[in-house]
Amino acid sequence: MRLSELQPPKGAAKKRKRVGRGPGSGHGKTSTRGHKGQLARSGGRSKPYGEGGQMPIYRRVPKRGFKSLDKKVYQIVNLSDLARLKKTDAVGPEALREAGLLARADCPVKILGDGEPPPNLVIAAHAFSRLAKEKIEARGGKTEVLNV
Repeated sequence: MRLSELQPPKGAAKKRKRVGRGPGSGHGKTSTRGHKGQLARSGGRSKPYGEGGQMPIYRRVPKRGFKSLDKKVYQIVNLSDLARLKKTDAVGPEALREAGLLARADCPVKILGDGEPPPNLVIAAHAFSRLAKEKIEARGGKTEVLNV
């Protein structure tokens, strides 16, 4: 068997329909589009969300709630994650980013109290949970709140 002799199995490959190639082809003249109407014209398709004159679904469905434009979205770091850090004397958002604990550099950071922090930890973040602050200070560390 050679590369030039390869063929798909019988019935697997269908011939392409060639429209608009004269009356002898059986698909000439209107090229299987029929006579007149929107679908017979070039570019004649409605949008996937087009519903003719009917009220569109995005206007029929009731809207609920409110999305605040001023909502602060924090990146969460747990105290158990801080155990992965190499140096634990002074930690800020830059050190957390280098350690791979933060996905984005432009979002504020919040420290949550899940797990145990390393001893004598000085950490700077934009927000702390009450439990995280208590645990850090109980182990001889300090918390510094950064401006958002």
